[in-house]
Amino acid sequence: MLKRTRGQGLVAGTAGGVVMTLGEKIEQAVTGPDSHVPARVLQRLTGLPERPGTQPLPVNWAMHYGQAALLGVLRSVMAQAGLRGPLASAKFAVVRLTNDQILENATGVGAPPPTWPRKERVVDVLHKAVYAFTTGAVADTLPPAAAPAPGNATPPSAPAGGPYRTGDHVPRWWCRCRRTW
Repeated sequence: MLKRTRGQGLVAGTAGGVVMTLGEKIEQAVTGPDSHVPARVLQRLTGLPERPGTQPLPVNWAMHYGQAALLGVLRSVMAQAGLRGPLASAKFAVVRLTNDQILENATGVGAPPPTWPRKERVVDVLHKAVYAFTTGAVADTLPPAAAPAPGNATPPSAPAGGPYRTGDHVPRWWCRCRRTW
């Protein structure tokens, strides 16, 4: 299950990164130049030499898409665990924003969002929400792994196909749940 979840998450996260980037490019055509924060964060995390001004595009993209793909694995795990739909994607948007701020602030590249102009905060939240909901839509659409959904698994000590009664070495709550099926 983990291998499949990982692969699906990388696909979902990359798709979210592509859609977010398209939105960013449209926004940057109106508001101004490309951000080089992802490249600076990656340079500080890996010890690569930093350059002033414009950063190399491959370094910027490596961090931008790499982070998107890796976080997609978490969203895929959420989907496999039954956390699907818009509410799960909204929760995931918070994770995406938090991840960005941890990396940017821990490396000293970024500033805390409360110090940003309001318009920049709104734009950042919007882009991360686009990423999160796109990633979520893809992760939720991909077929689930072979493992049963949470709550549908047979307890390991239960007799195969047998009736579940209190005393069958299963928790009392399991017996109540099985009666409603």
